[in-house]
Amino acid sequence: MLRKTSLVQGTLDLLILKALSTGPRHGLAISQRVSQMTGGAFQVGAGSLFPALHRMEQAGWLASSWGESENNRRAKFYKLTKAGTRQLNTETEQWERISIAMAGALKTS
Repeated sequence: MLRKTSLVQGTLDLLILKALSTGPRHGLAISQRVSQMTGGAFQVGAGSLFPALHRMEQAGWLASSWGESENNRRAKFYKLTKAGTRQLNTETEQWERISIAMAGALKTS
């Protein structure tokens, strides 16, 4: 059984950017996509998600617009900007380096 895991510092931005890499989504859909991408290991609540979305929009990584969700409710949709795509690439490369280093460290005796 997969145990829910706390997000490691700095991974929330990467997961949000990755969730939006396939197209615009509203907040709940972003949270659901993160859960799907991580096999349910990471659950992003509104208290973490919306401040991160706001911060990332302020940084210029995301743009937002109002629209209707699949259940006909008004929702704010977020999409990656060009700067957001660059940030996704940068953070992906950094995470891959960290993952390799951690895997190596854990194999040492």
